[in-house]
Amino acid sequence: MARSLDGLVLAPVADQAPGQVGTLTRFAYHEKDGEIWADYAGGDVVRGHLLGTREGDRLDFRYVQLRTDGTTASGHCVSLVVELPDGRVRLEETWEWESRPGSGTSTVEQIGTADGAVEQVTAHDR
Repeated sequence: MARSLDGLVLAPVADQAPGQVGTLTRFAYHEKDGEIWADYAGGDVVRGHLLGTREGDRLDFRYVQLRTDGTTASGHCVSLVVELPDGRVRLEETWEWESRPGSGTSTVEQIGTADGAVEQVTAHDR
């Protein structure tokens, strides 16, 4: 099983369609006893939240977000947690909107800092 997501910051590796998460979106993940949750924002997303479970390297969660145009959207996502050769974490996601038509796949990866250190969320950010 790949390591814990607790305290990690992840970002999409590519932009999605307008009004969705993109390379400017940052996800601050938390994990405890099989529960996962994250807050996210950036790009077209003013604020978003996800909540779900982790079983092994499989995440299953629901998400809801407020976009810059004032609309909201929600959906369901199943992700595979992969540990990269450099020690960072990648999530390979399959998602589907529940509030509107649409589905797809995306990839988010843990953000590293310029000196190669891994960016993490500190306790006061939670």
